[in-house]
Amino acid sequence: MPTSLIIVDNPKSWPLELEGVEIVPARQYLTDPAYTNLKHTKVFNLCRSYRYQAVGYYVSLLAEARGHKPIPRLSSIQDMKLQTIVRFVSGDLDELIQKSLATIQSDRFTLSIYFGRNMAKRYDRLASQLFRTFHAPLLRAQFVFQKKWQLQSIQPIAGNEIPDHHHPFVIQVANEFFARREPQPKRINARYDIAILMNPREKVPPSNERALKKFVKAANHLQLSAELIEKDDFSRLAEFDALFIRETTSVNHYTYRFARKAAAEGLVVIDDPESILKCTNKVFLAELLQRNHIACPKTMIAHRDNLAAVLRELGLPCILKKPDSSFSQGVLKAATLEEFVDSAHLLLADSELIIAQQFLPTDYDWRVTVLDNEPLFVCKYFMAKNHWQIIEHHADGTSREGDSITLPVAEAPERVVKTALKAANLIGNGLYGVDLKEVGRHLYVIEINDNPNIDAGVEDTVLKDELYRRVMQSFLNRIEQRTHPASCRK
Repeated sequence: MPTSLIIVDNPKSWPLELEGVEIVPARQYLTDPAYTNLKHTKVFNLCRSYRYQAVGYYVSLLAEARGHKPIPRLSSIQDMKLQTIVRFVSGDLDELIQKSLATIQSDRFTLSIYFGRNMAKRYDRLASQLFRTFHAPLLRAQFVFQKKWQLQSIQPIAGNEIPDHHHPFVIQVANEFFARREPQPKRINARYDIAILMNPREKVPPSNERALKKFVKAANHLQLSAELIEKDDFSRLAEFDALFIRETTSVNHYTYRFARKAAAEGLVVIDDPESILKCTNKVFLAELLQRNHIACPKTMIAHRDNLAAVLRELGLPCILKKPDSSFSQGVLKAATLEEFVDSAHLLLADSELIIAQQFLPTDYDWRVTVLDNEPLFVCKYFMAKNHWQIIEHHADGTSREGDSITLPVAEAPERVVKTALKAANLIGNGLYGVDLKEVGRHLYVIEINDNPNIDAGVEDTVLKDELYRRVMQSFLNRIEQRTHPASCRK
């Protein structure tokens, strides 16, 4: 049986001939036992209606129950019906909508979206974004102009509603769409599919290119198919069973939207959206650590009205941090009153609250990386030469890092590992990197990172390929637990 199925109400009235894809009547897909146990099957639901309990609704419903990957999923079908979601999408895409429709003279406009494309190239970006959001193959978006353009509704298009003169274009883009998703031989026997989100243009990514290749190789050894994806693959999330984010995360960023979307679609996600929310905000972490009596540098939440009190309490030098700082960026050291005032005002221009922290100079930071509530490896990250941080960022965009040493967990100080585990377990059971400073006999947790570095040649020098296998094994265990919860409890 083919990997991809197109499900329609009646193939005899289906007007398009597509290459290498089987066209299946909806009732046959719903009732024929031959389709029940198919593996690794993508179901493109092109029925006329997705209304509740209609045939199209049941196609996506049963596809999910069978472990197939329906497009659209039930969550997308529901999103199309909810005006709150439509209004949210309209606001989220407002700039693109206004730019795309600026030349329209009437007060209404209909945009036909065929596999993320429109016949007029100038609307392709808008069509692509709406397709990524609602992820149905054939869509009709209605816009109205009320002081500005707004998305009013979005609905599926039935095949027999496609105008005849659109047929050649729809056949072209559909064939291109399926050609891009032609399965590789290694995927045929894979138990599950994992997407690894990465950005080849990121200057300081959490995993270098060699590490990403090792993750893919480790997945293959476990009969998992791992594929590197980028931000433009948002619409493809429903094709996978799990998402592994190997790009620097932030709440106000598409990495968080990927995590939210994947979690809503039922995928296993590392980093999960809740971990991103908690770890990327230093205000939250400061409160969390203090409330749970975990030692950290003397810390205050700073705002425009308490800067004098912060100075009195912490003294100089001190550290000021953006709530969502990462990789030593957005972290400033103030050694003088002038530096303190300038740095505080700079950071407060973007956030109502920032973190002010006691400065604790050390030669290195401990990093304990934790997965599934267990320590995975331990590193010593040394400060960049003649600098107070591990990474020294230069004005020209370049950076310089200090040396590092990776240790087996058993060789790291027991109290370092125990403290890190206590801190990480406050967040969840995902993949975390806990940074600590050791000053004399005292140990302080600096922060908990939701997206810790795993670079080939650095963090893998002790476990080597076993490190990547353990991470992929965690994905396999989580997918199995979600797919077969009863059997996993035996």
